[in-house]
Amino acid sequence: MTLHDLRLTVIIPALTILPVKMTGRPAELQLLATTLQEDPKQRRRQWPTGPARGLWQFEQGGGVNGVLRHKNTRQHAVTLCDERGVRPVAELVHARLEHDDILAAGFARLLLWADPMALPTPGEVEAGWQLYLRTWRPGAYSRGDDQEKAELRRRWSENYARAMDAMA
Repeated sequence: MTLHDLRLTVIIPALTILPVKMTGRPAELQLLATTLQEDPKQRRRQWPTGPARGLWQFEQGGGVNGVLRHKNTRQHAVTLCDERGVRPVAELVHARLEHDDILAAGFARLLLWADPMALPTPGEVEAGWQLYLRTWRPGAYSRGDDQEKAELRRRWSENYARAMDAMA
């Protein structure tokens, strides 16, 4: 699926389920860049046998559970789950993320919503990177050496640029 198609058929439909204050170009851009960073081959499963699922690579005990429990996201998560026909239980949501891209996009947006800082303005690559690090907390970064961290940051710049192009 192209990034343009992903935006039109997955991200925008997911955002229409959520409150209007969670929609807009900054959210769409951050979601596109994040899925490119997390699941660039659109496998929807951490390859080859990891615990993360969906285009935004959520783990059951991490992002899924966090979104379902966070005071600023739990009610929106219940609404999203109701709309997508899944009970708001971490195990059930986690299993569904691999097969329901709209649910995955909604959970990804809610994870961003849980961050206390506003979404970066489009074009603020470093602010987008910092938001990604705060919300996704990638293990490859936290456990990586300086060279691995630099490579992940370089990839973010490339992915962010691709996401910006898809927004045009």
